[in-house]
Amino acid sequence: MAQLELIMPKMGESIMEATILKWLKKEGDTVEMDETILEIATDKVDSEIPSPAKGVIRQILFKENDVVAVGKVIAYIETGEGTTTAASPAVQEPKVAVTAQPQIVQHTPVEENSPTIGSAEESARFYSPLVRNIARQENISKSQLDQIQGTGQGGRVTKRDILAYIDQAKAASTPANQQAAAPVLRVPTGVTSVSGQTEIIEMDRMRKMIADHMVMSKQTSPHVTSFVEVDMTNAVLWRDRVKDEFQKKYNQKITFTPIFIEAVCKAIRDFPMINVSVSGTQIIRKLDINIGMATALPSGNLIVPVIKGADRLNLAGLSYAVNDLAARARDNKLKPEEIQDGTFTLTNVGSFGNVMGTPIINQPQVAILATGTIKKKPAVIETEAGDLIGIRHMMFLSLSYDHRVVDGSLGGRFIRKVADYLEQFDLHQSV
Repeated sequence: MAQLELIMPKMGESIMEATILKWLKKEGDTVEMDETILEIATDKVDSEIPSPAKGVIRQILFKENDVVAVGKVIAYIETGEGTTTAASPAVQEPKVAVTAQPQIVQHTPVEENSPTIGSAEESARFYSPLVRNIARQENISKSQLDQIQGTGQGGRVTKRDILAYIDQAKAASTPANQQAAAPVLRVPTGVTSVSGQTEIIEMDRMRKMIADHMVMSKQTSPHVTSFVEVDMTNAVLWRDRVKDEFQKKYNQKITFTPIFIEAVCKAIRDFPMINVSVSGTQIIRKLDINIGMATALPSGNLIVPVIKGADRLNLAGLSYAVNDLAARARDNKLKPEEIQDGTFTLTNVGSFGNVMGTPIINQPQVAILATGTIKKKPAVIETEAGDLIGIRHMMFLSLSYDHRVVDGSLGGRFIRKVADYLEQFDLHQSV
């Protein structure tokens, strides 16, 4: 008998550890090749780890919620081949770091009246053990499971897909008058009612990580925030004029976010010392300009996907990157490396109707820019014939920066430069 080591895989270039969320197998269980054994998390991305071989789980070395360094042995799998101990090459490869790929499995006929799906072999379509367990618990038949439209890679049915199917089925089976009389209220998991007026809500894993990251950032960096008001009229009028043409030409919606990112990239080229990080007494200047964009999730949490090499993209390229990352963030389809290596962050507090904000720096970066809502205001317009009062589209920018390495002069000039690029936006440029 050979004993294989199941290794905590490397999930990205800068990721050094991962949290074990859930073991889907226990000691003594038989596993098939590529069958999911456990779920892990790095930062804000969850992943499934498949078995590198067919065998039996002989020993599990870490418990759920344990944080394990990349490269450590997390379990031993006993196989029926050879007599030597070998590392598991499959889980060390980055290709299994995100999700299990759809597998081609051998089809085994089953009885037509079989009520539920019990294993991957009962269907030509691949289902993870987690999905199959949920289907079994909820008495979902194989034919019902096959009809669920998957949103995972290659059309794979995810946990989110099957739970949404279950919710829809329950809602459809509830009489209309009963729904009106007793609406179902969704309550966060881990809620304990203390009295009629007080509830204690346990933070979910992502909220705990956000909380720790925010506290760490405030403890690490002395925050200073500078503000400027920007005349966005040219950009607003241009977008209103070209948005339909832009949609037809590139099959993408043009929002203000790509316009903001373009201005930020230009300003970073002018003031490269804003694109740095700090290590002890050393300042590490980043030559790449990788812009993180804070994105709100349906749960209310935030995640920051990163546009790598943003300064090398035009507005069309930035629009595609912004729309693609935002959509996949909301669907929980981001890869671990897509939230890594940001050098500067943009957050749009205006999307919540806020005029301005004082954002917290996304460590290890040293600055973060917030864009407020764009509002029509009376403003002074300087002309050769004299000053006039006109209606303009105005917006506040706020820049929070690390005062250890970014002085008020640099921070103030940088945010003013971003504003200048936005105000100088070419109203007549083509799409």
